[in-house]
Amino acid sequence: MTDVTYGTGTKDDPWILKTPPLTSEFHVWKDETADPAALVVQVGKTRLSYQLRALQDAHAMLKAHGDWMPLGNADEGKPTKDGTLEQWARAPDNPVQGYYGLRKGYRGRFANYVAPTMELLGLVELEHNARNNRLRAK
Repeated sequence: MTDVTYGTGTKDDPWILKTPPLTSEFHVWKDETADPAALVVQVGKTRLSYQLRALQDAHAMLKAHGDWMPLGNADEGKPTKDGTLEQWARAPDNPVQGYYGLRKGYRGRFANYVAPTMELLGLVELEHNARNNRLRAK
């Protein structure tokens, strides 16, 4: 992991991370008072949020997968590639039976923001290439 600032993961002291290729910075924090509990991502003026349980659900899925998995970043409404973290994060057979994203129109890009958060928390190994990054459970 490179060029991150370790906050406490709260709104007032967010984690400051970079996307997998290390090209863009974003802030992320847990909001356990939301219903459902959320992982909130601030990218410039854009705010995205995902169900907080995604961190543990994705980790369990990756452990069961047992190998590297492509990230497959995609905006909501754009097709996802088979076998990617992004596809899993919106699949009807995942633990929440669909999108982990909470804000319609902003439910995509799961792999772009959740994967670095999982890396920070020690749940995954994450590649930081210019393109085609992958992750695997620790």
